[in-house]
Amino acid sequence: MGNILEINNVSKTYGKTAALEAINVSFEEGKIYGLLGRNGAGKTTLLNLITNKFEATTGEILLGKESVWENPNAQSKICYMTEKNMFPKEFTVLQLLKSSFDFYENFDLEYALNLAEQFKLNIGKKFKTLSKGFESITKIIIALSTDCPLVLMDEPVLGLDAAVRDKFYRIFLDNFARKPRTFIISTHLIEEVSGIIEEAVIIDSGRLLLKKPVEEMLQMGYCVAGKSNNVDKYAEGRKVVHSEMVGNFKTITIYEPVSQRDNQTAASLDLEIVPVQLQKLFVHLTGD
Repeated sequence: MGNILEINNVSKTYGKTAALEAINVSFEEGKIYGLLGRNGAGKTTLLNLITNKFEATTGEILLGKESVWENPNAQSKICYMTEKNMFPKEFTVLQLLKSSFDFYENFDLEYALNLAEQFKLNIGKKFKTLSKGFESITKIIIALSTDCPLVLMDEPVLGLDAAVRDKFYRIFLDNFARKPRTFIISTHLIEEVSGIIEEAVIIDSGRLLLKKPVEEMLQMGYCVAGKSNNVDKYAEGRKVVHSEMVGNFKTITIYEPVSQRDNQTAASLDLEIVPVQLQKLFVHLTGD
């Protein structure tokens, strides 16, 4: 598959403050991406540039071969589920769904109403009276009911409890299987989305830190745990990105592939090697 979105040498500055610096990254058609970064890293700025909210200071953003800037045709192919509430507060949920049907080409209103029933969302209530969780559910339903080839979701599960988040992930994967398109999900709940995203794009302090398939990332990191002195022996000459101690018990995170020899060395030192979680790896790579 080809690229649906290309971000070429994009920077964004506000006065003397650089929010993004020389970002070069592309996103393929029909793939689920996780856009990861700490608060203030530049994730939302990037999403706002893609969706024509701001103009890039330098560089260009292309959807297909078209610039997204001041281009209604390109923007009509993007659905942006933003953390902020952009809907008319006096509208009921049903009115919002019907207006989305009028706005988005091929919006599936029947599917949206079905999702509202699954999430137990009262479509007769005004949007302004909804809880934070049901606000998120309304925006999720609209995003999943569009036929846009590019869907951006900024903190989609904000305000949802664990059971509803689990339901969202199951519905999301079913939706993607039925209608593959490109999703870019920005979230702080990294471990939860690790099971649905195919590739991670990590931004750190306005710069692209890495873009890599999640499976490859997890193969590049592992944890070693055991008695402190034995862990220290094992760590010699290896790329340790994090360590922590509880009494005489130490755990380190190493960012390099584990080999059969590593397993043998760990066994000889009575150490345990375990896979690293994506969220822990992200935290260590972006600085504890």
